[in-house]
Amino acid sequence: MRRTLYLSGGFIALALGAVGIFLPLLPTVPFMILAAFCFARSSPALEARLLDHRHFGPHIRRWREQGAISRRGKRAALLAFGFSAMLAVLLAPFPWMLIPLAAALIGGTWIWGRPEGGA
Repeated sequence: MRRTLYLSGGFIALALGAVGIFLPLLPTVPFMILAAFCFARSSPALEARLLDHRHFGPHIRRWREQGAISRRGKRAALLAFGFSAMLAVLLAPFPWMLIPLAAALIGGTWIWGRPEGGA
């Protein structure tokens, strides 16, 4: 049962990461890291495929080994957070709708504080 849940979670994270390739406000790499985490507990073969992927593998390994995010990744994430924050301020008709803005600021601070690794 647990293996099935992890396998399902891995495929859901993989699908969300794939959608994130085309939607700039949906992050791709964090979903791939989550998919690798789930696959490590359910399907070592699928985990190995993610770790060997030429684009996502280095990010996943860097995260696992050092908790690091590349400078390019930080910039992309912070730009997406900034864009989301601008949209929230401009389009939020009610003050409570600015909660995602606070989440973006917290997330941005956390990302900026992560170690840097790779390109």
